[in-house]
Amino acid sequence: MNKTRLAIIEAGGQIFAEEGYTKATVRDICRQAGANVAAINYYFGDKKGLYLAVLKHYQEIAFQSYPPNLGINESQKPEEKLRAFIKSFLSRIMDEGRPAWFGKLLAREFAEPTWAFDILVKDTIRPSFQLLTEIVADTLDSNAKERMVRLCSMSIVGQCLYFRHPHSVISRLYPGEDFGPKHIEELTEHIAGFSLRGLIKKNKKMSRG
Repeated sequence: MNKTRLAIIEAGGQIFAEEGYTKATVRDICRQAGANVAAINYYFGDKKGLYLAVLKHYQEIAFQSYPPNLGINESQKPEEKLRAFIKSFLSRIMDEGRPAWFGKLLAREFAEPTWAFDILVKDTIRPSFQLLTEIVADTLDSNAKERMVRLCSMSIVGQCLYFRHPHSVISRLYPGEDFGPKHIEELTEHIAGFSLRGLIKKNKKMSRG
């Protein structure tokens, strides 16, 4: 990749994540990248083109570093697949450094959706969520309704996101408590264990019904 183009994308990743799409300016991004403002039009067309390039660049880095299945193969048990999915998801949204920029950009989109959110849902969120629903469906009884599978999957994602976003709430409830990359293993075991117990309970309830 051209050095100037890469420098602009890297500066854009940081500024878009920190400021959000609306507040971030092309001028600030180019200043940080050491590039001329005209380079935006040359390489990306406009600010929207740059934003899409930034999202795609950091998505590729994140999924290369933390693929959704973390190398789990089809022969392994659903609970092992679930743990792998949760660990990968937490790593993408909580880790530090370059692999983490996509998680920060995604968090921005959750909080302040832009015109790009539908693209993210189509290209990133929907395929990842589909994988999770397949894992949950394999864990539940074969008679589980689609809506139950969907609700259980949403609950798992919700647990993961809670530890990423409401730091201000957690720090007020429990001063000194701060969840970050060093807690990923602990949170993976907690969320996976908590979720699996809930799924087992669902199965028992269905078998009695």
